[in-house]
Amino acid sequence: MSINPADSTTPFASITDVSYFHKEDEVLFSMHTIFRIGDIKQMDGNKYLYQVSLTLTNNNDQDLRTLGDQIRQETFPDQQGCYRLGHLLIKMGQFNKAQEVYEDLLHQAANESDKAPIYYQLGCIKCNQGEYQEALVSHGKALVIRQQSLPSNHPDLAASHNNIGVVYYRKGDYTKALSNYEKALEIRQQSLLSNHPDLGDSYNNIGTVHHSMGDNSNALIAHDKALEIRRKSLPSNHPDLAASYNNIGVVYYRQGDYTKALYYYEEALAIKQQSLPSNHPDLAASYNNIGNVYHSMGDYSKALLAHGKALEIRQQSVPYNHPSLGASYNNIGNVYHSMGVYPKALSFYKKDLAILQQTLPFNHPDLGASHNNIGVAYYRQGDYIKALSNYEKALEIRQESLPSNHPDLAASYNNIGEMHYRKGNYPKALSYHEIALAMRLESLPPNHPDLAASFNNIGL
Repeated sequence: MSINPADSTTPFASITDVSYFHKEDEVLFSMHTIFRIGDIKQMDGNKYLYQVSLTLTNNNDQDLRTLGDQIRQETFPDQQGCYRLGHLLIKMGQFNKAQEVYEDLLHQAANESDKAPIYYQLGCIKCNQGEYQEALVSHGKALVIRQQSLPSNHPDLAASHNNIGVVYYRKGDYTKALSNYEKALEIRQQSLLSNHPDLGDSYNNIGTVHHSMGDNSNALIAHDKALEIRRKSLPSNHPDLAASYNNIGVVYYRQGDYTKALYYYEEALAIKQQSLPSNHPDLAASYNNIGNVYHSMGDYSKALLAHGKALEIRQQSVPYNHPSLGASYNNIGNVYHSMGVYPKALSFYKKDLAILQQTLPFNHPDLGASHNNIGVAYYRQGDYIKALSNYEKALEIRQESLPSNHPDLAASYNNIGEMHYRKGNYPKALSYHEIALAMRLESLPPNHPDLAASFNNIGL
């Protein structure tokens, strides 16, 4: 326990001399004292005992007090002990420790209905660890139990559909993700108040999947609804508000509006820094997105700094083969590519691909992006055979996994067209560039730089 009297006026006193247990160095604090949790460690291999590192906070920090009250409401307010501890560990990004807690609870569960919330949380943990098939199994078990024991409009059924949607989204199966998100929204609209935070979650997730399918207009509509609900129902420093700002930033980034994207990303980061541990994966996501914006704006030093912070956090908080680590390697590779340091870019791209091939389905869109980037790096080094091979792998994956007018598909056609142009096959090059242009006209705003690139390529 860390106490700095200069940071707090909370009354406390050492009671070592009057306590029955003199060796325990006990300290007595006034009621409702607030601490920040720094770390949680298992003690000497005993799965029932944990050492919790606490830091005394300023007792006048009203924002932190409000957030604490909200989190207490969210972490199973009707349950006690290890159930709440496990949920709080998930919120903190301590997934391995949360898994230990819930697996112990599963062994102790007396009946099937008690197992449903445990399977549900294990599904959430497995999803965050990148073990998507195991996540689907756990969520499926929870859903079956709930369907047998609860009314059809019960909020817990919505929660199950929502998180099954999250897993399908992570797997790149956007159609199944959207179907489950919409089931969750339908149930929540029947059973919850119009400004309930869970409705905000549903709109947020629907917006995210629309964005991934290239439908930015519907994505922005859904994310705006989510932000509106969350502003009404959550404290100003709640992590879910940060998620809404972040996701709106993602849409503006995809539309090429980098100034607005950076504003929303920085709003998200400011909230996360107030409310999350310093090594939380969501902080890494914010640094990652800010790095992408600086990269797109041509500020490569700031981009590398932000991506370096994201990578450092992810190396501390997720397994060595987690897809988000691959994303960090990929984005650092992108910056080096833009700086013209192609061998270094290729090295990072290959690290990304190695991770993704271990953890994702063979037709996941992120694998398409990885092959595309490797192709670009080979192209820049003049190795057109390896470049074309990777471009064609990227196109094959994207044709299986993305909508027919998705901007990333257009990028693949554009890149293959460029290769045929370099080889002197002008009719074939023109054919690919015309397909890319048609897709970009459907999916991008009229002032997007990729449209200008397509017009330029056709005029070569």
